[in-house]
Amino acid sequence: MADSQHARTVPHLDAALAQVNHIVLGKARQVKLAFACLIAGGHLLLEDVPGVGKTTLAHALAATFNLSFNRIQFTSDLLPTDIIGVSVYEREAGSFRFHPGPVFTQLLLADEINRATPKTQSALLEAMAEGQATVDGQTHTLPAPFFVVATQNPLDLAGTYPLPDSQLDRFMLRLSMDYPDARAERELLAGRDRRELLEQATPVLDAEAITALHQQAQAVTVSSALLDYVQALLTATRRHADIRVGLSPRAGLSLLAAARAWALLSGRGHVLPEDVQALFVPVAAHRLIPAGTHSRQALARGLLAEVAVE
Repeated sequence: MADSQHARTVPHLDAALAQVNHIVLGKARQVKLAFACLIAGGHLLLEDVPGVGKTTLAHALAATFNLSFNRIQFTSDLLPTDIIGVSVYEREAGSFRFHPGPVFTQLLLADEINRATPKTQSALLEAMAEGQATVDGQTHTLPAPFFVVATQNPLDLAGTYPLPDSQLDRFMLRLSMDYPDARAERELLAGRDRRELLEQATPVLDAEAITALHQQAQAVTVSSALLDYVQALLTATRRHADIRVGLSPRAGLSLLAAARAWALLSGRGHVLPEDVQALFVPVAAHRLIPAGTHSRQALARGLLAEVAVE
């Protein structure tokens, strides 16, 4: 039986999921994964073709959790100061005053992040890792929670700069939205405009609820046998002949944090191997560096099939 007391001490969680699923049709798994990422305190990378709901999902999450929202359209001429902000000298005061950039928000949509130069991409590294931004030697704390949803188009290679591994590692999950199934697409075609639904979306939870859910997720139990399974997966990535660089301990911690959040969303106070398996590919694939031409997703799926649950 589900440990319902662990997932229901924050009311309206089901209603929040239902509202986002009403806006983003036919993507229940991706929506649940996005919730798990937010609750676990991670950041989300959405990689897919245009027009499949990446931006809509980000807007729906911000509206449902009543989070402040900014969107940055990444382009080749975008500068780090366009993201973080800049200190401007004010003659009347005789001093510099910091003007915060769009990164100072609770949910940041970094749209087409791989169109910016590596230098500009790296401007997000400190913000994503530390929840702060440093300008001219002064450190500025970002709002909490701070959640980055970044998008990139894997098919559009012209004018793009692939995210370096250090940047990819800052994203807890990487997801593909995929095309909707026939039923969801028919409902989408026959239904109301998604922008209208977003405008009518009401706050169901808030930042305090996210903090409470995060604390509950951290309290979800992980057995010694489950830790053995996670460690076996990590070790397998480092010994695989087709993987040049395997998963780091930080990747293992991300996997456990996401699995705890997934278990919480499933109404349980303990992590099952199925939770780890549900999160392994979204957490691990983008962190693996293949030794040959194998895709990262294929390698991650193969590892899941090869490593047995003891």
